Amino acid sequence: MNNYIIQNITQLVTCSGSSAKHGRKMSDLGVIENGMVVVTNGIISYVGHSSKQFPVDHPEDYEIIDAQGKAVLPGFIDSHTHLVFGGYREEEFSWRMRGDSYMSIMNRGGGIYSTVHATRNASFEELESTAKIRLDKMLAMGVTTVEAKSGYGLDKETELKQLRVLKKLNAIHPVDIVSTYLGAHAVPVEYKDDEKAYIDFMLQEVMPIVRKENLAECCDIFCEKGVFSTQESESFLLSAKAMGFQLKIHADEIVATGGAELAASIGALSADHLLQASEKGIEALANSDTVATLLPCTAFSLKENYAQGRRMIDAGCAVALATDLNPGSSFTSSIPLTIALACIYMKLSPEEAVTALTINAAAALGKADSIGSIDLGKKGDLIILEFPSYKFLPYHVGTNCVEKTFKSISNY
Repeated sequence: MNNYIIQNITQLVTCSGSSAKHGRKMSDLGVIENGMVVVTNGIISYVGHSSKQFPVDHPEDYEIIDAQGKAVLPGFIDSHTHLVFGGYREEEFSWRMRGDSYMSIMNRGGGIYSTVHATRNASFEELESTAKIRLDKMLAMGVTTVEAKSGYGLDKETELKQLRVLKKLNAIHPVDIVSTYLGAHAVPVEYKDDEKAYIDFMLQEVMPIVRKENLAECCDIFCEKGVFSTQESESFLLSAKAMGFQLKIHADEIVATGGAELAASIGALSADHLLQASEKGIEALANSDTVATLLPCTAFSLKENYAQGRRMIDAGCAVALATDLNPGSSFTSSIPLTIALACIYMKLSPEEAVTALTINAAAALGKADSIGSIDLGKKGDLIILEFPSYKFLPYHVGTNCVEKTFKSISNY
């Protein structure tokens, strides 16, 4: 049913807003005690306190849902994933556990290149089937919108195949998908030591097709030492912007290269990873509309120091959280683990973690005007927790607290 009323909500956590929340404002969740929310034709039409009088003309046209004293939040938004890929890299995980670095594995043909080989060999149907299973698991954890990247083809055929899979899944699956072209995930072996030629290939041969078929809203690049330099990244992203793409950057993950500063200077939606972001980079993000998207599961899996989430928020940044689901450095789509790591090790408060997975994550996708909060006119993407307070999300460590997910047109 497209029309429903949820009443008797102990905490209606609205996260109200239409843009990213910076710094201290991330602690303001706009909680309404004893709340009620009404969704009409999939759009939020009332937000307020519960009452015996329903705020609609024809309540018989609505499904009435009793939250029974539980908390209701906006649906979670996972704003950085690599959802579609072939194969797995379980052997590499054991290598990392014995001390091999991420870059050393990549340099001997593992890492991204291993997944590139598997993804090139996978059929459209295989990629669609495995990605759909992952989306189902995300939905059960309260994710209603996900960003998903290509980047495991590094050629024309496979990059387009990944993006076409995402387009089909977006059409048939309840979870909304925001697609990102990440052909600049690595330099393919066919272009070894000639990054410029590969960048020209992407701009001239691949990205015009991506735009023509409307396969991606965003464009991303791995700005990192040994991959694409800051100068190459800037040139590439500005060209992508001129083509109509919104911009995202894998920035300052392994080495501080100035990726955060670049993201802020060119108006990127987000700078992601940021484990090694400099003070100058943090300051640049704080003074911009670019969201700092942090991926604690990746640092956890790689046994690296976490990004300075507490420092970034205190400096005035708008911080988002995401899982970085991928087969190598973060093979998880766990929202509960993401929240636990962010609160326990990155020192975010429960309020900041909720903001980071809702309205700020929406802003990291350029969607804060339509999702990410419980506000009039936004999509009816909501979750009911099993508990009366949002504070159970980090407290019930690593455990899914979502009882039911409502996704605009249906509930699951």
